[in-house]
Amino acid sequence: MNVLILAAGYATRLYPLTETKAKPLLEVAGKPMIEWVLDNLAPIPDLGTIYVVTNDKFARDFQAWADRYAQAHPKLTFKIVNDGSRSDADKLGAIGDVRLVIDREGLTSAPLIVVAGDNLFSEPLADFAAQARGSAATLATYDVGDLEAIKKYASIQTDAAGVITHFEEKPEKPESTLTGIALYYFSPETLELFTTYIAAGNNPDQPGRFIQWLYPRRPVKTYQIKGTWYDIGSKETLEEAGRIFAQFAK
Repeated sequence: MNVLILAAGYATRLYPLTETKAKPLLEVAGKPMIEWVLDNLAPIPDLGTIYVVTNDKFARDFQAWADRYAQAHPKLTFKIVNDGSRSDADKLGAIGDVRLVIDREGLTSAPLIVVAGDNLFSEPLADFAAQARGSAATLATYDVGDLEAIKKYASIQTDAAGVITHFEEKPEKPESTLTGIALYYFSPETLELFTTYIAAGNNPDQPGRFIQWLYPRRPVKTYQIKGTWYDIGSKETLEEAGRIFAQFAK
């Protein structure tokens, strides 16, 4: 099982912090966001290559970071993939980046976990991987616990088996407080559909859009993340994340 970490965005809402440093390399509670991701992925058995897709502006920074991190974690294998973009204006979008890495690296022979490099979790993700194995696709979900708050996210409904039956971005009248987060599992067969999605002219950004397109075509399972999950979108939420995740720092 390989891993693809999405780290090619420009996070313009965090300027000037992200003008010279990629968002996943910003520190939260003493370590870069991307290390929170990796430390929680590390317990998954039989991890293959960890791909980090980034842009031309920050590719060298990620390579330098990966070289340092690999020294302390010699069992992990990294490959930095440069998508060639230089600004927010010419970026490929998250779905476009997934398709790029799948095609360039030939990743359709093994399952792939895709995760955003700025996703903060307080608990390991081994159970997510175990539950997802064998599915066509699995989406990690989180209960925001408030019908008003869910209006800023995607609202998801599932059947008794946890398979998605309804997916709506930023609903006006939500019926569920369950949202999808940027953590996904895809089977080799499903990975081939990224080309189909892009070729049809669909929006190449925001990976949740691919799930919204996919669930009527393939069964998409869900796995609810426990503990704390945090989505950073501003300097204020970055500071708040530092306070919250300080309690989980080792």
